[in-house]
Amino acid sequence: MRVAAVQHDIVWEDRAANHAALAGPVARAVDEGAGLVVLSETFSTGFSMTPGIGEPEGGSSATWLAEQARRHGVWVGGSSAEVAAGETLPHNAFVLAGPGGELHRYRKVHPFTYAGEHERFRAGMAPLTVQVGDLRVSLFVCYDLRFADEFWALAPDTDLYLVPANWPAARRVHWQTLLRARAIENQAYVVGVNRVGTAGDGTEHCGDSVVVGPQGELLAEAGDGEAVLLADVDPAEGARVRQQFPFLQDRL
Repeated sequence: MRVAAVQHDIVWEDRAANHAALAGPVARAVDEGAGLVVLSETFSTGFSMTPGIGEPEGGSSATWLAEQARRHGVWVGGSSAEVAAGETLPHNAFVLAGPGGELHRYRKVHPFTYAGEHERFRAGMAPLTVQVGDLRVSLFVCYDLRFADEFWALAPDTDLYLVPANWPAARRVHWQTLLRARAIENQAYVVGVNRVGTAGDGTEHCGDSVVVGPQGELLAEAGDGEAVLLADVDPAEGARVRQQFPFLQDRL
């Protein structure tokens, strides 16, 4: 399957503007053969912790993702702030929409406490792996990348990890290094999709989105501007690497 990572800027707290701006890059990715298109973390608002920023679960952002998936006949995903029924605080929810109208939802397990996300967002409770065509795809969000044990636990049943983010430029080396590390140690593909531009709170973002192969090879990479990355992901290649170098079986 061809996977697209859409590296984009975000209009602060303006869902309609972001939906309009991202329709073109999604269509462009599909025109280039993508069957799975991934946007950044909080693609429709930016990483805002303004009280009330959450939308109802299944609100405009999830609806837009589902519309894009149905329109183009592909999978489309990204995270947004969603408030589940009966709750008050939102989850940072990675919604992956399928071409048949299906919605899969991973709620970020590790809030970014350094910035106070744990005070404004509810933590998710469980990982999620989704079957996307022939690919077993495990979903994570931004800060989750620092917790290798979560990736390890899913490795036997994962061909591809997706990691949308709003990763700050100040720690870009961490982002670059950890994405390749997660691919190498788990012998799986990793797609890291980071935003660019300056957030409404002044945080600078550098992009550096990548598609990494199961031996840590860079299959596609972006700099600090808006871009659509494309790479072909083959579960048979991941299986071949694991068979040639059977490292996973030695984990305790």
